[in-house]
Amino acid sequence: MPKKPKTDQEIAAFRERVCEVATELFVERGPDNVTMRQIAAGVGVSPMTPYRYFQDKDEILATVRAAALDRFAAALEAGLAQGSDARERARAIGDAYVRFATEHPAAYQLMSEISQVDESRYPELVRASRRARETMVGYVRDMIREGMMDGDADLIGYMFWSTLHGIVVLDMAGRLGGEIDADTLRKKTMRTLLAGMAVSPPRRDDES
Repeated sequence: MPKKPKTDQEIAAFRERVCEVATELFVERGPDNVTMRQIAAGVGVSPMTPYRYFQDKDEILATVRAAALDRFAAALEAGLAQGSDARERARAIGDAYVRFATEHPAAYQLMSEISQVDESRYPELVRASRRARETMVGYVRDMIREGMMDGDADLIGYMFWSTLHGIVVLDMAGRLGGEIDADTLRKKTMRTLLAGMAVSPPRRDDES
C-alpha cells in the first residue's frame, strides 16, 4: 500500500524540524563544516529525506537566515511601536536591538555573521534582508523629518547599525572586561555620534 501523502501541516512541521537542527549545526560548526547527511542524522531520518523538502544545504541556510532576519525585524518593529516621537523611537530601537542579540544569540549570529555567495537566488532571504535594513533606517528618516538631524538616512542608519553591532559582539565575546558596561558604552557612543551631527540626542527620563 502506498504511503499516505503528508499534509501541509506535516510538511511544515518537518521543514521546521530540519531548520532547528540545521541552525544548531550552522552556529556550532559554521555552514562550510555542515553536510546534508549531518542534518539528516540530527533529524533522525535517512540522508536523502531532507532533499524532498529542500533543494540543498544552501536553501536550508537561506531559510533559517531569513527566519532570523524576520525575527530581528519584528523585535525592532515592536520596540519602535512603543515610541511616540522620534526621540523615543531612537532609544527604543537600540534597546530592542541589544535585547534581541542577547536573548537570541543563534538567530543574531545567523543574520549578522553568516553570508552566502548568491543570496539573490532566495526571494525570502532577499525580502527579509530588505525588511531588516528598512527597520534600521526608517526611524532615522523620522529623526530627519522632525529636525533632529540632517543627512543621508541610509548612511546614518548604517552608522548606528554598525556601532550597535560592534558593541554587542564585543560584549558577547567578553572583550569589554569588567571595566566597561556595555549599556553605558552604547548610550555614550550614540550620544557622541548624535552630538557630532549637531542634533538633539534622545534621552531617557532618568538621564541628567
